[in-house]
Amino acid sequence: MSSVTDRLIQGSMWLSLSRAIVNGLSALSTFVLAWYLAPSDFGLVAIATTIQIILSSVTELSLNQALIRHEDPSEVHFSAVWTLSVTRSAILALLFAASAFPIAEFYNEPRLTSVMLALSFSLLLSGLANPRRVMLQRDLIFWQEFVLNVSQKLVGFVVTVAIAAIYQSYWALVLGTLAYQVTNIIVSYTVLPFWPRITFRHARELFSFSLWLTAGQIVNTLNWRIEYLLIGKMLGATQLGHYTVGNTLSTLPTREATAPLNQTIYPGFSRVRNDPVRLIAAYQRAQALLAAVALPAGIGMAVVADPMMRLALGEKWIPAIFIVQALASVFALQTLGSLVQPLGMAKGHTKLLFIRDAQMLVVRVPIIIVGLMIAGLPGVVYARVLTGLISTAVNMLLVKRLIGLPFFQQLGANFRALASVALMAAGVWGLSHVMNMPTDKLGLALHLAILVITGGILYVGSSFVLWLAMKKPNGPETEVQRIFVKFLSKAKRMALPKSA
Repeated sequence: MSSVTDRLIQGSMWLSLSRAIVNGLSALSTFVLAWYLAPSDFGLVAIATTIQIILSSVTELSLNQALIRHEDPSEVHFSAVWTLSVTRSAILALLFAASAFPIAEFYNEPRLTSVMLALSFSLLLSGLANPRRVMLQRDLIFWQEFVLNVSQKLVGFVVTVAIAAIYQSYWALVLGTLAYQVTNIIVSYTVLPFWPRITFRHARELFSFSLWLTAGQIVNTLNWRIEYLLIGKMLGATQLGHYTVGNTLSTLPTREATAPLNQTIYPGFSRVRNDPVRLIAAYQRAQALLAAVALPAGIGMAVVADPMMRLALGEKWIPAIFIVQALASVFALQTLGSLVQPLGMAKGHTKLLFIRDAQMLVVRVPIIIVGLMIAGLPGVVYARVLTGLISTAVNMLLVKRLIGLPFFQQLGANFRALASVALMAAGVWGLSHVMNMPTDKLGLALHLAILVITGGILYVGSSFVLWLAMKKPNGPETEVQRIFVKFLSKAKRMALPKSA
């Protein structure tokens, strides 16, 4: 049990360096682009990329997950995945390009035509990536993943920011995406040499696992992207731009803080899927660690969103503050059940995951439409909060069905994180109302720094006190302590030869 979990945690730590760089570049890119581009620019590209993502999800084959779960994938399996991916991406690129003009007419936005034609090339490139890359996750190998992740993001960042700074055009978003895709192809074949050949052998075998994942991906993408199309049509590109940037920033802290662990979860669960005791233990440890990181990151972002947005983005993005405050909080809370996806995949219950996604689509879309019709953009945000909480409860109940872990036992494992983050949020919120909000940049920076430091002290301090009060139970604090002791031990061993 400990060896698998140890490898998950060690892999997470290794990937943390990658994610720290990627996270920093993502945040910096969003802030820089928000300065140079108008909200309507973000809204324009968001319409095109939303249609692209929905079209991709409708034909998503989920072949990478099938390779991870396969006992012994061969070179023929990799070539079959590559052949299917290239065929799919070529068809999608043609369909997307053909629909460019009609969609531009529907939204009464002529610029959409050229944007969609450019992004159709991105669709084609997506199918050319090296399928062997997924084996890095399967075998829990992380240094090559580091090279791939950082190089892609760095090139995309440089291209996007350079074009935005020079031309102040929405083309920065489009060309940055293309640069990201090209880098992915080049680096993936450099790090993992592979010469694919055209073959459709094993296609049926691969589809048998990925069928329900593909169906779930279709439903899930519609679930999380449909409001972009509705907002763009009913409220216009400017409000869609506010929503896009607000949604992006609200997901950033939770997603990036938990990405290192998330990336190793599915392969780890797959290794112990036939041992119920080890699987339950691995799930509990991983989920508690995930929540301990995600809750302060997401809710911390929410309570400092006002000064942060004023400082980093300026007055034109003030309408996005409320979006960040609401969605960052609910995204953090959703991590309490988010590991049900890799858990269900590891156990082969992909049909059950699809049923969950379909149920949430039926619940979520009508609530969002009602919110949009009644209260406009704020109504969509309120609807997102409500459906996010419903989704969390559904996921935790599904975990109970998959591995027999009771709902309140799952909640209890996160008690210290929930209590500590509540104290943190209350303390930071109270302090922010005691202090006057400055208007100058230096004052805003100092104000933000005080709130962040206060929040960090409150969360870490209250977590430690609660852990001691509960007589040091196993949990995230134990993992941190064990990793720290192991690190010190290795450091001492490395230092001994030098001292001798």
